[in-house]
Amino acid sequence: MSGWVNFRSLSERLVATLRPVAPPIAITFHAAEAPGPSRRDIPYPEPNAQGRTGQVPAGCVFWMQASIETFATTKADHANCSVGSYTHGFLTLEEAAATDDVGAVLDSGWVDEPAVTALPVVAERPGSVVYGPLADATTQPNVVLLRVTGFGLMTLSDAVPGMQFEGKPQCHIVAMAKEQHAVAASVGCALSRARTGMAPEELTCAIPGARLDAVVSALEATVGLNRAMAKYAAVDGQRFR
Repeated sequence: MSGWVNFRSLSERLVATLRPVAPPIAITFHAAEAPGPSRRDIPYPEPNAQGRTGQVPAGCVFWMQASIETFATTKADHANCSVGSYTHGFLTLEEAAATDDVGAVLDSGWVDEPAVTALPVVAERPGSVVYGPLADATTQPNVVLLRVTGFGLMTLSDAVPGMQFEGKPQCHIVAMAKEQHAVAASVGCALSRARTGMAPEELTCAIPGARLDAVVSALEATVGLNRAMAKYAAVDGQRFR
């Protein structure tokens, strides 16, 4: 993308093609404290016995809130989830491995050390991360994240050959989109679903901001083809009624 971009129009086109369960959100990483939108004045809960706390239970909770407002977050705001803090570049692997919550997921066998070390992560430690509705964006975000159903994931998969499908933890698709410029989808993870309250039928997908215009155009072409095939199938199915 270059020059002026109508992000509201792109957001509306994404909604028309993918039928997401919530408006698309923009995620932008900043080297320093983000200019513009301020952090929300929300007190932290009491830290646990190991001193872990944050503004929300996990960074993925910000995805839910960002569909209605734009706000900036810092390392401390994300700190209750060490896995997400690691994938988002706030913690090194060594720092994350020393935390009690990473220890819990390893000790339980939910993931193993090779899986953790293989996770995509944001390369440079950010000073802040800004979240908000894509429709309200004024500059190109690093990542556009959507919550979709199987219908939306089908459409995106058709439009983007080679799209990557991921499992736990859900948050690492943000790093994949930012660092690898990959369109990635996640089936979700038990931790994130419990913390965000995502419905069972919801999945997430992440689109690199730099690829957004091309992906939206591909989606629109795909929707046309899918509608033609659906119409053919509906007519053909009349013989079985």
